[in-house]
Amino acid sequence: MPRVNELRKQVNDLHVAGRPDFFKPGFSAELRDHLFTIWNDPNQEIVVDQRDGKVCGFAVLNHIVKPENPFMHVRDFLDIDEFCVDEACRHQGVAREMVDFIKAYAREKGYARIELNMWEFNQGALACYEALGFTTYRRYMELSL
Repeated sequence: MPRVNELRKQVNDLHVAGRPDFFKPGFSAELRDHLFTIWNDPNQEIVVDQRDGKVCGFAVLNHIVKPENPFMHVRDFLDIDEFCVDEACRHQGVAREMVDFIKAYAREKGYARIELNMWEFNQGALACYEALGFTTYRRYMELSL
């Protein structure tokens, strides 16, 4: 868990640099301890990729069910809520191994789709996700005033 939090801090720092208007600097005890909330939630899983006994990447998986409404059918899917490959381990196949594992897990659980969201400023993540087969189906836009 401490190593996963080191990687979560890398993500938080990237988000702070990219959108300081949204993300708070630092990695507080509350952020660190939130990992234990995830760990104890039966609808979430934490998966890791290890190389030579060292955690090189992790993902937080979240089972989400959105009920049917007048506009949409029910949506039951696996959401990748957090995803990170250590900066020192990138371009070594870690992300592909993790996504392959997540796809197998999703199939085993009977999910028809995997979703994730990302911040537009993170073009490195976008390139990685697209190389792994993810496609954009929805986009959030903003108009700053």
